[in-house]
Amino acid sequence: MKINTGIKEQDRKHIAQGMSHLLADSYTLYLKTHNYHWNVTGPMFRTLHLMFEEQYNELFLAVDQIAERIRSLGSIAPGSFTEFSSLSSVKDHEGRQDATAMLNSLIEAHETVIRTARDIFPQAESVNDQVSLDLLTQRLEVHEKTAWMLRSLLE
Repeated sequence: MKINTGIKEQDRKHIAQGMSHLLADSYTLYLKTHNYHWNVTGPMFRTLHLMFEEQYNELFLAVDQIAERIRSLGSIAPGSFTEFSSLSSVKDHEGRQDATAMLNSLIEAHETVIRTARDIFPQAESVNDQVSLDLLTQRLEVHEKTAWMLRSLLE
């Protein structure tokens, strides 16, 4: 059935492509954060373990919202590691890291997600896609606050 929401098909596809990048970045960040939750060690273990758990739980809910927005726009949401790997700008990391390296890696990843979200704004604004703009604003608020909190642990 044809979608008639006041946003042209080409514009919906373009926004959905940007959202697919945001989904891939967010899912990659979710995996990274969950990995760090499992593997953090050191004097700040409990603090970081609990903080990372809060963060990956929030990201788990967010990826669903982003995927559902992609579907609402009439596109198929990416959902495989292969797709996420090709779409994501968040750097993956394998191997052991200390807590400081984990924090730096997460800060960089959150800032990457922020830039990805900001890149979608012009297209969504130009076609009055308030729903996507609202979702992007919510994601920016979460990622900017999280990056600030992570940076604060390094000061």
